[in-house]
Amino acid sequence: MIGEKTMAEKACPLWVGYLLACPLRKWVENPATILGPYVKQGMQALDIGSATGFFSLPMAERVGPNGKVICLDIREKFLEALKKRARKKGLFARVETRLCRPDSPGLDHLKNQIDFAFASAVIHEVPDAAGLFKEVHQTLKPGGLFLVIEPKSRVSLKDFETSISRAESRGFLAIDTPSINRGRVILLKKKQTVEYSPEN
Repeated sequence: MIGEKTMAEKACPLWVGYLLACPLRKWVENPATILGPYVKQGMQALDIGSATGFFSLPMAERVGPNGKVICLDIREKFLEALKKRARKKGLFARVETRLCRPDSPGLDHLKNQIDFAFASAVIHEVPDAAGLFKEVHQTLKPGGLFLVIEPKSRVSLKDFETSISRAESRGFLAIDTPSINRGRVILLKKKQTVEYSPEN
C-alpha cells in the first residue's frame, strides 16, 4: 500500500540518482538484456522516472534514428544530466525530456502514441499508482507494452501483487514475469477494450 508521503518526499535523493547511472551497474542490471526483447527500431518509448538515463539512453540506441524516447522525471537536475549524457553519446535527437509534477506525470497529450512504456523503481513511490496505470494505459497504442520493475529490497511480494491488481483494474493484462536480478517484474499489455474496475 502506498504511504501518505508525496512523491517528492519519497523520491530518491539526488546523489542516489547520479549513482544509479554508474557503468558498473550494468553488471547487475544490463539494460540491453532487459529491454532487448521489447524495444525495437522506430518505436516511441516512454521512460517514467528516468533519472539520469541509465535505461533511457540504451532505449534511445535501440529505437534508432526514426524512434523517440520520452523521459519523465520530477527532478530537473536529473533531466539536465540526462540531456548532457545523450549529447555525448550522439543520441540527443532521439531523446525528449519532460519535467513532471510530483502528483501526476501529465500524459494526456500522448494518448495512443506510445509503443513501449517502462518504469523501474517508480510505482512504489507514486501516491496514486492506480491513476498512473490509467494514464500510461491511455498513452499506449493498442497492444502496447508496459514493463514494470520494482526492487525486492523495498517492495514486498504482497505490495507488488497489489500493484499488479491495480494495473489490471486499469485496463492491463499481465502477460509475463521476466526474471531480473533483485527485482520484482511484470510485463503488462494494453487491452483492446477497457472497463475500469473500482480502485483496489
